[in-house]
Amino acid sequence: MPDLTVDKIIQNFEILGNWEERYRYVIDLGRKLPELDEKYKTEDNRVKGCVSSVWLITRTGEGEPPVLEFDADSDAHIVRGLVAILLIAYSGKTAADILEVDIRDFFRQLDLEKHLSPSRSNGFFSMVERIQTLATAAA
Repeated sequence: MPDLTVDKIIQNFEILGNWEERYRYVIDLGRKLPELDEKYKTEDNRVKGCVSSVWLITRTGEGEPPVLEFDADSDAHIVRGLVAILLIAYSGKTAADILEVDIRDFFRQLDLEKHLSPSRSNGFFSMVERIQTLATAAA
């Protein structure tokens, strides 16, 4: 999904009229997410705080400062779509850039707080916290 950006996702959400269409779009984003190799689906890579199983790994890319690349997967369709959104927002950025992303504003622009269950919202922000922790460690 290299052609997708946060701004493009926001535009797509604005074009889609109702929440049923938006949910389908999020699920479709998840379907396009490459599957994470089974060897990475370990307890160490599991994101704590998610009701569904979510695994997240990071790789440090080339460059100075280096960029962080994230790979992730989930066993739930909608969560997999939320994972895809987070990877678009964070992957390929430096640790400093990751820590500056205002993901809560992005979450509000997509109007997700009104349409996700509290447990899904908590899981979403658990993934954000894990990404920020990995970025802080890399900084």
